[in-house]
This record gives sequence, C-alpha cells and structure tokens, in this order.
Amino acid sequence: MEAAAPHDPAEPTPTANSVGLTVTSPEQMRELGRRLAKLLRAGDLVLLSGELGAGKTTLTRGLGEGLGVRGAVTSPTFVIARVHPSLGDGPPLVHVDAYRLSGGLDEMEDLDLDVSLPESVIVVEWGEGKVEELTEDRLQVVIHRAVGDTTDEVRQVTVTGLGGRWATTDLTVLSA
Repeated sequence: MEAAAPHDPAEPTPTANSVGLTVTSPEQMRELGRRLAKLLRAGDLVLLSGELGAGKTTLTRGLGEGLGVRGAVTSPTFVIARVHPSLGDGPPLVHVDAYRLSGGLDEMEDLDLDVSLPESVIVVEWGEGKVEELTEDRLQVVIHRAVGDTTDEVRQVTVTGLGGRWATTDLTVLSA
C-alpha cells in the first residue's frame, strides 16, 4: 500500500462529506452547477478554486440557472461582485471574484458579504484565505485541469462540505 501524501493546507481537510467528479465539457460543468444549486439555500457560502480557465465561472453560470436568478452570470473580475436577484422565491446569487483583492476578510468587508450572507447564496472565486471567517459552514469546490498548451476539456472536481450544515448532505447526488 502506498503512503498517503501529506495534506496540503491549501486544500480542504479531507472529510467523509466529499465527492470527486470528472467533468468533460463546459456543458457538463454548467449541469454540475445546476445540480449543485438544488442543494443550496440562503446563507450558503461556496468557495471556488482552480486555475485560470478551469471553469469556475461556467460552474457559477449553471448555479445561476439552477437558482433561477436574473441576469447573465459572467465573470465579475473587474467589478469584484455582482448580485443576481431571484426571479422567484429563491435566494439571490452574489457572485464574487476575489482574484484582484490581496487582503483577507478586512478588504472583503467593503462588499458587505456578512450582511448579504443570511439571505443570499454567495459564491466566491479565488476566495481562499479571504472569506472563510464568514461562516464555518461552506462548500469548497476545487477544479483541477491540465495546465499548459492543451485543448483538453477534462476537469477533476472535488466538492467538500465543511461544517454542520453539510455534515449530513448527500453530495453524491452531484454525480448523477
């Protein structure tokens, strides 16, 4: 038996509530977002990690479709955050791109995420080390793709539920 590699602190601590998925196209990434949306409710925080071009915004686009929110979900890189109100009874989607923010939660306070969290679903791209203090209950979505000059669309996605909110949620439904 091969020894396990040491735990990388940048990755979420392995828990029993984690699922690994293989996604082979942008449409499958959007569909994963639509399935994930069915598990989300107001007050949920989702952290997205992955290289540039991994599919974080594509996944969020699917989340927006699944949540039934208004407006096209596009990368908020230059505006930092976009709010997409619900078209029905569901929560609004707050989509944040923290890539250009260098500070931690202090710099994020200007976005009032702590005020928005109870009534919204907040998705933060590049949020590691910046927004975890908002809540102990969160989903960590890590998207790995081949790096370099490649046209390979295959992504390895790991979804990990952290905290009591996700302790009993069946994340295996995402692989359906």
